[in-house]
Amino acid sequence: MSIQTAHKDTAERKLKRVKIALMRNPKFALWSGILMVGDTIVDDNVPTACTDGRDEIYGRKFVEEQTDKGLAYVILHECLHKAFRHLSIWRGLFKQNAQLANMACDYVINLMLEEIDPEHKFIEQPTMDGKTVGLLDKKYAGMNSKQVFDLLKKEQKKKPEGGGGEGGEGQQSFDEHDWEGAESLTKEEVKELEREIEQAVRQGQMQHERLNGKGAGNMGRELDDLLNPKIDWKDALREFIQQTCANKDTSSWRRPNRRFLYQNIYMPSLIGEQCGRLVIGIDTSGSIRQEEITRFLSEVAGIVDLVHPEGIDLIYWDHKIAGHEEYDMNTLQSLTTSTKPCGGGGTSPACVMDYIEEKHLEPVAVLMFTDGYIGDWGDNWKHPLLWVTQNGGSRIEAPNGRTINMDGV
Repeated sequence: MSIQTAHKDTAERKLKRVKIALMRNPKFALWSGILMVGDTIVDDNVPTACTDGRDEIYGRKFVEEQTDKGLAYVILHECLHKAFRHLSIWRGLFKQNAQLANMACDYVINLMLEEIDPEHKFIEQPTMDGKTVGLLDKKYAGMNSKQVFDLLKKEQKKKPEGGGGEGGEGQQSFDEHDWEGAESLTKEEVKELEREIEQAVRQGQMQHERLNGKGAGNMGRELDDLLNPKIDWKDALREFIQQTCANKDTSSWRRPNRRFLYQNIYMPSLIGEQCGRLVIGIDTSGSIRQEEITRFLSEVAGIVDLVHPEGIDLIYWDHKIAGHEEYDMNTLQSLTTSTKPCGGGGTSPACVMDYIEEKHLEPVAVLMFTDGYIGDWGDNWKHPLLWVTQNGGSRIEAPNGRTINMDGV
């Protein structure tokens, strides 16, 4: 074996050894399944560590310089980004402010790691150039990434222009978040990753209970956060629109695709500024009040501003189609003032599904606003489908498409 090959094996073996130790440790049993999700890659060109939400990439020199405790911390940090699906759920934050989105996600994860092992018996923050690195501040305890992001944004506005570093009191992050790489995953890859993460979390739950006994620690809260992430419904709605409907036929060299940068290949990312035509169905059955209709229409106006659709087929429905209004690019801005809601009967959204077929409508996506108290949801929807429900906080899940709740996703 050459000296070069022996050197190459050092980081790979170290990562594998530390991962196995973590999986066998009762303190970290809940995350044992997540540690196996995706590929673990060592790359000489990566300065520290990085994840795209599926794979982990580690810089060789960085891995070799860490203690086992420091490397264990880094590994858990990257895997928790994957477990909490930060790079998909909070992509909207990244588009607002990439630096603050990175910081917010890091603060949440590092506080969790500190809570798991406060005495640093098994993990400790990594070091760079002899200094401890990693964003950590107890004032963000109990918050999710969106809440931390909002606070960071307020603090940033208070700072003088050009002032302030990456973190508080000289703190700095040690990893990168490959948001562009996460966005480049296909819809099929995203769905498969979500299934794999959910399965890994449940495997970790069984391992946790086997090693610690049922009800040990705060596993219930952590599992709830994992399987039912608390995000703002408007962020989820906008994310669906951007993922499903954005026109990505145009390549841009202004934002290189980072999945290829690590291979020294400079490839453009795909961008889009407009989506095709949407069908938006609004429930006007007897259980819907004017207050709900106003909320629904307000969000429709937000969708228009967000993705600039070529047009909207606005359909009011109860147990049948009560009204169909067509808007194009010239009339979209007047939608909320010119529309005339109508209806008031029973509740059967399947009529919208049939109507789309009957009128040969070809939307890029269908958005259905409803209170969720439905008998026949329809079972032959042929376009990307999102249900937006409002029902006082009750969690209703449609049997098809994706469901988000205006009172708590």
